[in-house]
Amino acid sequence: MLYANQPEESIDGYTDANLLRLAGKVEGLRGPEFDAAVRSMKYRGFVTASQNAYEKAGGAKEPEGPGTPTAEINGKRIPLQYNALLLESDTFAELLQKIDDQPGEWEDTTL
Repeated sequence: MLYANQPEESIDGYTDANLLRLAGKVEGLRGPEFDAAVRSMKYRGFVTASQNAYEKAGGAKEPEGPGTPTAEINGKRIPLQYNALLLESDTFAELLQKIDDQPGEWEDTTL
């Protein structure tokens, strides 16, 4: 829902009101606990840590982060030529299952 309703990069469209409005479009998401978490920024620390990790993943060449879609698995970034895979849920799920079944060997998996 958030990805489909991204605001312009120059606009902070993720206000409490906008987040709650979008959440209302997702069946079963809205409720007193969810609304309170949004309003109190309960998960702000997690969001900040995630943003910092994303920017770090970009390194010196990409100080604002590596772009989307991007995925790292066990500290290794999926190569750019496979980015379309990240948008194919069944194929990506299959890759994740192979990685879970054989940790450390995923680099050799045919993508």
